Amino acid sequence: MRIACIRLQMNGMAEPQPQLPAQENERPHADGGSGFGSAALLAAVAEAASAMARLDQALAGHPLQPAFLHRLRLEAVRRQAAVDGQLIDPWHLAALLEGLRLRMDPYLSIIERGAIFEAGRHAFSLHQWMSLPDFDQEGEIQQAEACLAEASREAPPLLAAGQGVHAWIESGGTRPPVRAALIRHWMRHRLLRCPLPLTGATALRAETEWSLAGWMPVFLRALAAEAAEGLEQLAALERVWLAARAAVAGRRRHSHAIPAVDLLAAAPVLSATTLAARLGISVK
Repeated sequence: MRIACIRLQMNGMAEPQPQLPAQENERPHADGGSGFGSAALLAAVAEAASAMARLDQALAGHPLQPAFLHRLRLEAVRRQAAVDGQLIDPWHLAALLEGLRLRMDPYLSIIERGAIFEAGRHAFSLHQWMSLPDFDQEGEIQQAEACLAEASREAPPLLAAGQGVHAWIESGGTRPPVRAALIRHWMRHRLLRCPLPLTGATALRAETEWSLAGWMPVFLRALAAEAAEGLEQLAALERVWLAARAAVAGRRRHSHAIPAVDLLAAAPVLSATTLAARLGISVK
């Protein structure tokens, strides 16, 4: 069933009303211009824009970009699943993506085993929405993209993203498609040069204020936090990668040690069969 997106009201900035409380005068308008006069909102926009720009610049031409993207998706799934009420281990998801069998503690109860399997299924689904959606998922993502595009007619990209997500959820849309649509939104408006899964997931916690005026700064600060954490993760990955390469330096010319280090940086969980296949060698 096609989900109808609430059409955003694009009103001009109204004349100041002295008799209204200050918080009413600061309520964001949907025009994306000077109507967004809240100091908290403007600060959140600046914080999100600068954090995303720093991460994008650090990744430009970086040799670890594919490896970082894989790991950032794992972390994004963990964060999104937690907000959705599922606690998952990113390495569990990495193992599922590799097709490895899951071994559990034999003393776990049936309920505990079921919870682990359900969390893994949910995490796998969230990853699929972001990386390789099926036909039906793609249709929903395109509907969510249309909702973001509606907001983008008048508002700048960051504000339009918040308005579009809020309108989508308010109209009954589910979270996974609009998260995937956000990734495309950043690239379409050239805020990012690669499909980083920055979705402001924690802004959709149950306890978060839901009025547009109160929710927008929360969403933007969540985006800024994800970008800042991503930059730290990139720096940590680079340090470990360089250290591992240094440890295997000086091997003979035909050694597969350095290519193996690069592969393990890109996919931290690999079976022996997959690693051998990608290196072009036998498992033995």
